[in-house]
Amino acid sequence: MVKVALKNGIFWVGVVDWNIRDFHGYVTNRGSTYNSYLIQDEQTALVDTVKNSFADELVAKISELTSFDKIDYIIINHVEMDHSSSLPVIAALAPNARIFASQRGKEALIDHYGPDFERVETVKTGDELKVGKKTLRFVEAPMLHWPDSMFTYLVEDKILMPNDAFGQHLATSERFDDEVDPHVLMEEATMYYSNILMPLAPLITRKIQELVAMKIPIEMIAPSHGIIWRKDPMKIINAYLDWSSGVSRNKVVVVFDTMWHSTDKMARAIADGVASQGVDVKVLKLRSYAISEAMTEILDAKAVLVGSPTLNNGIFPTLGSFLTYAIGLKPKNKLWGFFGSFGWGGGAVRGMTKVAKEAGFDVYEPGLEIKYVPDEEDLKKCLEFGEQIARKIKG
Repeated sequence: MVKVALKNGIFWVGVVDWNIRDFHGYVTNRGSTYNSYLIQDEQTALVDTVKNSFADELVAKISELTSFDKIDYIIINHVEMDHSSSLPVIAALAPNARIFASQRGKEALIDHYGPDFERVETVKTGDELKVGKKTLRFVEAPMLHWPDSMFTYLVEDKILMPNDAFGQHLATSERFDDEVDPHVLMEEATMYYSNILMPLAPLITRKIQELVAMKIPIEMIAPSHGIIWRKDPMKIINAYLDWSSGVSRNKVVVVFDTMWHSTDKMARAIADGVASQGVDVKVLKLRSYAISEAMTEILDAKAVLVGSPTLNNGIFPTLGSFLTYAIGLKPKNKLWGFFGSFGWGGGAVRGMTKVAKEAGFDVYEPGLEIKYVPDEEDLKKCLEFGEQIARKIKG
């Protein structure tokens, strides 16, 4: 095994999941990693574990650095099973190791893995654990992104281990930000935020402000997925501040699906209308793009236009799924508009508008519905609809 050292005595012992392509509905076209870190000083601490299917690989990597009877502490920052499900294996191999988690983390570990984990010790913000010359300081981060979440900060080395914050689903043979394509890295970091952390925007802003107030210098960020930020950790912190504050640009995303291409023709004409006003536009047909890809495009857009044919007097299924997903992620500062085609009876535009209003979205009205196949006059209406949206977001 090639030893990957973050700094002296601090090692990455995680695993690369090259082949995962679906992370509970989030498309991971570039795979992922599950990061675990071993800290060796006068005492030894393991921070987080990995997905259980990779437990043997984690055991092998740790074994090349130390014996399990020398592991004194196991820190669990987050109980979601891609990070904690190897804990029973590691705990059995290191029965004398003390296990630490937040109070809610302890409760969740017991719920997941049984009464053996009643022995877990709890920590709160500001608590510290000395492992020799190195000090681990804990920062609770509830709902970033589970109630149990917390960060571990290595004081002397100025390394923040924030578990699911600041990560990416990205499988590479490299471990650090200065070793990978920066465009690919930020694409995946953006998708990760858009599909996992977007609904937690206010909490993210407050937590970063809290870290600033605590005057914690950060030279490296070692998340639980993807690469480690060592060249410029402020790059991802500043990106999170922008994203969580709802920073957007003059951009419209058109998301649609179609049955007999009528809604497709409408989407293209609407996009032409948007572009005619000098506004960037992206056109995404569901069934060609994953919902998680669509949400990534929406992150920095000022408007989202959603097109659905009417099916059984209602919303086409792919658009129903999209709206359910989008509402759960709570994108900020977007104008939403709806359009679609119908045969003998409408319903999709009315249904989408109702759902969006109930979710508290800012909805542009009226929407646009075309009967059967759009003719030249109908396509002109679509063009004008796009122009109106573009002019509105330009102010």
